[in-house]
Amino acid sequence: MPINTPRRRALNTLAAALALTLGAAGMAQAQSHWPAKPVRIVVPFAAGGTTDILARAIAPELGKALGQQFIVDNRGGAGGNIGADLVAKSAGDGYTLLMGTVGTHGINRALYQQLPYDPIKDFAPITLVASVPNVMVMNADKARQLGIANVQDFIRYARANPGRLNMASSGNGTSIHLAGELFKSMTGTYMLHLPYRGSGPALMDMVAGNADVMFDNLPSSMAQIKAGKLVALAVTSSQRSTALPDVPTVEQAGGPALKGYEASSWFGLLAPAGTPADIVNRIQQETAKALASPAVKERLMAQGAIPGGNTPAEFARHIDNEHQKWAGVVKASGAKVD
Repeated sequence: MPINTPRRRALNTLAAALALTLGAAGMAQAQSHWPAKPVRIVVPFAAGGTTDILARAIAPELGKALGQQFIVDNRGGAGGNIGADLVAKSAGDGYTLLMGTVGTHGINRALYQQLPYDPIKDFAPITLVASVPNVMVMNADKARQLGIANVQDFIRYARANPGRLNMASSGNGTSIHLAGELFKSMTGTYMLHLPYRGSGPALMDMVAGNADVMFDNLPSSMAQIKAGKLVALAVTSSQRSTALPDVPTVEQAGGPALKGYEASSWFGLLAPAGTPADIVNRIQQETAKALASPAVKERLMAQGAIPGGNTPAEFARHIDNEHQKWAGVVKASGAKVD
């Protein structure tokens, strides 16, 4: 006997409702069992830089806390845009994260005419991992040859020899690039910009003497400063770093031309937009615990990093504020993509 139309409609409605219920239950079950496989943390720069150092500091801690391996995946290029875009276009399932930076989520939208991703809409902020000052470093041998012992010596030489010095960075749009551009605009100096695919390869050329000056993130330069290969002329933060207490700030060392100079960096975890809130919150909580542990905290602070661990909402507000701040710096400095 054929089923009448009203009854067929009722059965179809019931079947659809059951499918939705089962689907929602399946999603909830998948979330409750997260992580069920290794999690990837994409670092949008080459190995050896501060972004990489921080990711590798927290990855094993998250792995121990959550019972799955957290794998660092270096995807450098385009000032961090390649790695950031990869994560933006990944599934929001908690298995692909980004170690974002002030460049990928604070500077690049103002610097690049077109970004392949939206730093606000395409991501779910998790937590700030660390804030760090940058440090103005020179190859130690080059500094001695040129008679440069401090920031004012550097300014005098650069003004007298425009274009004779070059300036390495970890890529277009990074805080390392913008710190240098701000310095150039405030002092009226010119150095040729050499963008690399991360601090690691840039530092190799700095130590080899192929690059002259760099406004690097302090943690990635610390080993070479301690080894005497690089000389630290100043830190770019508003206050001295406890990791290098004898090194002045750029503002302190630079005289009137550099009054108000400040250009610090930050790094934080983000997930693709649509990642379930319970997964985001769980990663935040475990990251905050790891950053507060004595071993990790001491390790980061010894390299000049200040551990974070704020909430997703607080990190989202921080990113919004940074967009506004760095848009002004880009405009004032006249920074361009090389």
